[in-house]
Amino acid sequence: MKALVAVKRVVDYNVKVRVKADQTGVDLTNVKMSINPFCEIAVEEAVRLKEKGVVTEIVVVSVGPAAAQEQIRSAMALGADRSILVQTDDAVGSLGVAKILKGIVDAEQPQIILLGKQAIDDDNNQTGQMLAALMGVGQGTFASEVVVEGTTMKVTREIDGGLQTVALPLPAIVTTDLRLNEPRYAALPNIMKARKKPLDTKTPADYGVDTTPKVKTLKVTPPAERKAGIKVKSVDELLDKLKNEAKVI
Repeated sequence: MKALVAVKRVVDYNVKVRVKADQTGVDLTNVKMSINPFCEIAVEEAVRLKEKGVVTEIVVVSVGPAAAQEQIRSAMALGADRSILVQTDDAVGSLGVAKILKGIVDAEQPQIILLGKQAIDDDNNQTGQMLAALMGVGQGTFASEVVVEGTTMKVTREIDGGLQTVALPLPAIVTTDLRLNEPRYAALPNIMKARKKPLDTKTPADYGVDTTPKVKTLKVTPPAERKAGIKVKSVDELLDKLKNEAKVI
């Protein structure tokens, strides 16, 4: 059984993001880039399924610039077998990425497709759902547990107010949540081996996808700085401020 895992190159979550002076985007000069944390969880889950004997091959896919090879190699150091980079410098939206992934799925025929539930740069949380719609298959989003039983995959989802378990016939889409697993660290020997693993480079045109941006970014601004809090001496004073100053009650 083959697993396909999509990963995205994003600014490392430990980095404080800076906005360009002209407000056209985020300043990426000398900024550390990493695998999107949710995508890393997806890679780890695929590796665990392979260790259980459920999956026989893991293919990692990324859509982005040539520099994304670094994140792809990191995924292969974690245990993926080979990879595909769909190289483009355009800002491909969620639907464009989903269409590219659909083309790769058609070519590779994986039974399990794993994605992070969202990317920490744009927080769209929609590529997995769009891919499931394009493929016409079931999806288990916000997964906190994945169990494969024959040709069926049971996915426990984190929903408002509790957990929901769905049974999906394979092939199926899974988008991973934080509590699914804790990704391992890549050992040095595996990092060295990852350099020799196959990395195939494609373009969006190879899958018949037009990456011309459909959405135009008008302006990027940092969030407003939080004002300093205040201390109150009594509950009555707190209620007064909530009613007359904050006007929330």
